[in-house]
Amino acid sequence: MEKIDDLAALIARHAPVDGAIETAIDGLGLLRSSAATEPVHTLYEPSCCIVAQGRKRAVVGGRAYQYDPSNYLVVGLDLPVIGAVIEASAQKPYLSVRLPLNREALAEMLMHDPTKSVRGEERASHAIAVEAATPHLIDAAARLLHLLDAPDDVLALAPLIEREILYRLLRGPQADMLRQIAYRTGRISRIQKAVAFIREHFTEEFAIDDLAAVADMSVSTFHAQFKEATHMSPLRFRAQIRLQEARRLMLVEGLGAAEAGFRVGYGSPSQFSREYGRLFSAPPRRDAVKRKALAFA
Repeated sequence: MEKIDDLAALIARHAPVDGAIETAIDGLGLLRSSAATEPVHTLYEPSCCIVAQGRKRAVVGGRAYQYDPSNYLVVGLDLPVIGAVIEASAQKPYLSVRLPLNREALAEMLMHDPTKSVRGEERASHAIAVEAATPHLIDAAARLLHLLDAPDDVLALAPLIEREILYRLLRGPQADMLRQIAYRTGRISRIQKAVAFIREHFTEEFAIDDLAAVADMSVSTFHAQFKEATHMSPLRFRAQIRLQEARRLMLVEGLGAAEAGFRVGYGSPSQFSREYGRLFSAPPRRDAVKRKALAFA
C-alpha cells in the first residue's frame, strides 16, 4: 500500500482542485474529484489510466468497466465512453493519472523484444480492459510524477520513465492489445484507421464496405472485429460520435436541437430526437436545459 499511497499523495498535491489537470509532462494528465459525479459522455483516446484513490466506472457500448486503487484502465482505440466517478469524498477524493499510449515507442520497443509474437493477429481483441497494477508499474508512475517537482529533469528523464511504463504494460495481460496498436497490420491498429475515418466523416453517409476497405478487411471480418473491439457496431459508433457532438453544439454554441441534429448529419429531426433520448435519457431540448442549469448551479 505504500507505493499507491505515495502516488495518491503526489496526485493530490499536483491536482489541488477538482477537475482534469494537464501537467508539464507532455500527455500526462491528472484527475481529481471530491464527490461522485453524474455520467459524462466523452471520448477516450488510447491511454493508460491508473487509479490511486476512489473508484470510477466507464461504460462502452453497454458494457461497464470499474477500476479502483491499484488497477489500471487501458484503452487501445478512440472510444466514446460514458464515465462516472462512483466513489469519492472531500476526505478521500478520487485521484488518477493518465498517460497516452505512444504507438511509435511501443513499436520501437517490440523491435528489440525477444519474446514478441504475432498472437494479436490471430484473434479478436477488446480495445478496453481493466487489469491489476503491479508495484513496479505504480512505482514508475510515482517517479514520473516526482519529476513535476524537478522541471529541469523532465526533458531528459520523462521519456525514459514513460518507456518503462510501456514496458511494464507489455509484460502485463494486455500485451496482445498493445502489440496490435504498435503494428500497423494489427487488428486494433486497422480498426483504429476505420475509427479515424468515422471521426473525420461522421456527418456524412457511408457504407460498411467503405469502412472495411479503410481497415483492409473483408466486410464480415471487419464488422465482427469492430464489434469485438468496441462493443458496438460501426453505425452505432458513428451515432454516438454524432450525438456527443450535437450535445456540445447545443451546450457550448447555443444551437437549437433541430439545427444541431442537422449539423451532425441527421436529416430527420424525429430520428435525431429518438436516438438522442436513448443515449442521454432525455430528449434534446430537455437535456440541454438540464445541463445548462447544472452548469450554473
